[in-house]
Amino acid sequence: MAENGGEQQAMEIDRRVESEESGDEEGQRKGTFDELSPNVRLSGTECNSSGEPDTPVDIDSIILDPEAEDVDLNHCRIGKMEGFDVLKKVKVLCLRQNLIRTIENLDQLITVRELDLYDNQIKQIENLQALKELEILDLSFNVVRKIEALESLTKLKKLFLVNNKITKIENVGHLDQLETLELGSNRIRVIENFENLKKLNNLFLGKNKITKLQNLDGLTNLTVLSIQSNRLTKIEGMQGLVNLQELYLSHNGIEVIEGLENNKKITTLDIANNRIKKIENISHLTELQEFWMNDNLIEQWSDLDELKNAKELQTVYLEGNPLQKDPHYRRKVILSLPSVRQIDATFIRF
Repeated sequence: MAENGGEQQAMEIDRRVESEESGDEEGQRKGTFDELSPNVRLSGTECNSSGEPDTPVDIDSIILDPEAEDVDLNHCRIGKMEGFDVLKKVKVLCLRQNLIRTIENLDQLITVRELDLYDNQIKQIENLQALKELEILDLSFNVVRKIEALESLTKLKKLFLVNNKITKIENVGHLDQLETLELGSNRIRVIENFENLKKLNNLFLGKNKITKLQNLDGLTNLTVLSIQSNRLTKIEGMQGLVNLQELYLSHNGIEVIEGLENNKKITTLDIANNRIKKIENISHLTELQEFWMNDNLIEQWSDLDELKNAKELQTVYLEGNPLQKDPHYRRKVILSLPSVRQIDATFIRF
């Protein structure tokens, strides 16, 4: 999202969305707990206890309830995935912020629908073939280099791989139930292999090395696309995204607003921190509610006429442009766009 202090950073994580993992309500629910869930008891040790942070805990010291459906073992210094076969009914297994290096010993956990391994030390995706009911998989903040071994996960709806070392989008074509894919903060250079993901709603590719918008035509149900902090210089390849509602392109090298003729449902457009000199080619975006244009090169007040068809426009960010130097900056924005209720980070008082 555009850089405007803490509020803007928070919004980025929300969309995020580019995320802890992009607007993920499950992530907000789980977070990092200082207390275990009632389905877990400890014997002789505690999660978050003092001591060497990189010393794995003895898994035998954690007593699990065989009847538990939701098991949270966050920040417990677990070093190895073992002893979970007693969980005969578990649906959610959360192992965030541990010291796990290998995905293993999951063959008995056939009831699991959500597996959270966020912030561990995992290098390879493997040994998931028994989890045929899995709908959510989070491997963010690990050291994974390749997307692989997902062949059995045909029911997967959400896949989070934020902040790894992935260089290529691959081996996801069979995930035809996938609705959310988060690949932010990796090393990806090319958008590819999305042809079969017809149900994908949310795609997050921020903070990679992508130079071109391409191979998106098949994503006709996509509503959120975030490619912030990449190496884009042109808006293109968007023709097929007819249901797109939120588009985040901030922190790139874009010079012209263009290529959005078919994207008439956009409600949020973020093109902050680029090299744009003119607001143009968006008068048809009549459903626009938020327009992030800060830190560009806009000089002419007449450019705001391009937004007058957006009768529901509520928020505009224009600071960091030459026109902000006008001593009547806020007043002129209000006169030009009477529906607006927020200019930059400040709400309008009536």
